[in-house]
Amino acid sequence: MVDYGVGNTFSIQNALTYLGYSKVYITSDETEIKSMDALIFPGVGAFDEACKQLAARNLDKILTEEVIGRKKPILGICLGMQLFASSSEENGLHQGLNWIPGKVVKIVTSSHLPVPHVGWNDITIQKTDPLFNKNSNHVNFYFDHSFHFECEPAFVSSWCEYGIRLTASVQKENVFGVQFHPEKSHISGLKLFRSFLTSV
Repeated sequence: MVDYGVGNTFSIQNALTYLGYSKVYITSDETEIKSMDALIFPGVGAFDEACKQLAARNLDKILTEEVIGRKKPILGICLGMQLFASSSEENGLHQGLNWIPGKVVKIVTSSHLPVPHVGWNDITIQKTDPLFNKNSNHVNFYFDHSFHFECEPAFVSSWCEYGIRLTASVQKENVFGVQFHPEKSHISGLKLFRSFLTSV
């Protein structure tokens, strides 16, 4: 698990330990990151601060080399997924890792629904493999976000309805991301972690 100071790492570690994965490392060390079979990239907070933390640890370059250069599987969670985008409009315009073309924008809905989008929401699965192959087609997850990832439909593996259609998960080759929090989503989230880790 990549530690860059803004992730909900211990809750995710607890979920993975519950699933029986004893070798779960929380690290920002380059050597350890290079030795891992797969990476989980959590994130909580603002896009610009996360970018600063990544750059301060040289993790933007290290991760790009591992993920894009060496094709190491990675699962981004919430803000972690948003950082895969080309850019974000949160607190100004900021460049992301640009692993999946697209932009992160504020949720704007004409309905009565409040922003941030907080709570449980059903998702519609577009691509079952690999993230959702242990979940049914009717499944819900826990969300907590004010911004969402707009990208080409080819990269969207699931979406949810919240006044507008929001991207719930993305994938491009070895890069996977979810807007929701699987570590807070009980059985559905545990099944997603298991699906990702058994696919790598």
